[in-house]
Amino acid sequence: MTPAGAALLVLLLLVVFAVIVIVRTVKIVPQQVSLIIERLGKFSRTLEGGLHFLVPFVDRVRASVDLREQVVSFTPQPVITSDNLVVNIDTVIYYSVIDSKSAVYEIANFIQGIEQLTVTTLRNVIGSLDLEQTLTSRDQINAQLRGVLDEATGKWGIRVNRVELKAIDPPRSVQDSMEKQMRAERDRRATILTAEGIKQSAILTAEGEKQSQILRAEGSAQARILEAQGQSRAITQVFEAIHRGKPDQKLLAYQYLQVLPQLARGDANKMWIIPSELTEALKGIGSALGGKDTDDLSDKWVDTGEVLPTAFDETTLEDPAKALAEARGQAAGATAEAESHATASERGRPYGRPAADSLEDQASALHDSELDDEQRPPGKGE
Repeated sequence: MTPAGAALLVLLLLVVFAVIVIVRTVKIVPQQVSLIIERLGKFSRTLEGGLHFLVPFVDRVRASVDLREQVVSFTPQPVITSDNLVVNIDTVIYYSVIDSKSAVYEIANFIQGIEQLTVTTLRNVIGSLDLEQTLTSRDQINAQLRGVLDEATGKWGIRVNRVELKAIDPPRSVQDSMEKQMRAERDRRATILTAEGIKQSAILTAEGEKQSQILRAEGSAQARILEAQGQSRAITQVFEAIHRGKPDQKLLAYQYLQVLPQLARGDANKMWIIPSELTEALKGIGSALGGKDTDDLSDKWVDTGEVLPTAFDETTLEDPAKALAEARGQAAGATAEAESHATASERGRPYGRPAADSLEDQASALHDSELDDEQRPPGKGE
């Protein structure tokens, strides 16, 4: 090897040594990270975040500890409850290192230590509770676990912030029984609520029907009262008018003639009956038109000179002659209609023709009385 090559090799070795010395001397520590420094195998100091200088080949970094809060999820652990049921509980631990020296020198693996301590503490706590208390007392279990773990890990430089039970899984058979029980309870509640709804609906419906019937009865009662009052007034006025007017046989005969067309009205009337009083009424009209009045009208009509309001003040009566002529025409039409129906009907009916014969006799009697009236002078009652 030439002297120049040897000098170049020595220079390269010096450069590599200088780089190694610089690297082992200068340390840049990140924030929230702690470095444990040992000098000649013994704890020297703890380096926090920032720029630090070490003695090369004398000081060395033993461990790097993260000071941030850590989250560790442990595998589900089987735990036996007080009612001898095995449940699998999955826990989550939130912790942080507050003393990096203790975390490095007091325990070999603090993560494993926390896990085993959590399992034993959890079995002690759950062993005193039954399944239902275990499922409904998570806050109590979390508080007990946190207290025990925080006390035990304090000497390790670890602070347990929170302990959470992520899952509590009872056996499959127990889950099925719980689901059936829960379903039955919900069905019971649903049935009760449905029955309550039906009850309330029936009560409201009955109350509505009751109110409607009461209102309907009140309306019907008021309507009947008003109708009775109206009929009472009408009867009173008619009764007073009749007594004030003192009607005689002439007025009754005229009323019979007014009703006569209604008896013969209708195409289906093949047989119709004339009251027995019609003959007497017709005779009364004949006697009235002929001036023959055997009754003393002075006894039936008393003129007091006082004008009383009557129900017939606004009523205009027709002329008796015109009314008689109209009644005769209607009677003749009714007779013709009865004859046509009797002719069209079968020959075995015994009651059709006599009615027509009686009508013809009555019409002829009316015609004869009309001839007598035309020949007689006007009477006193006209």
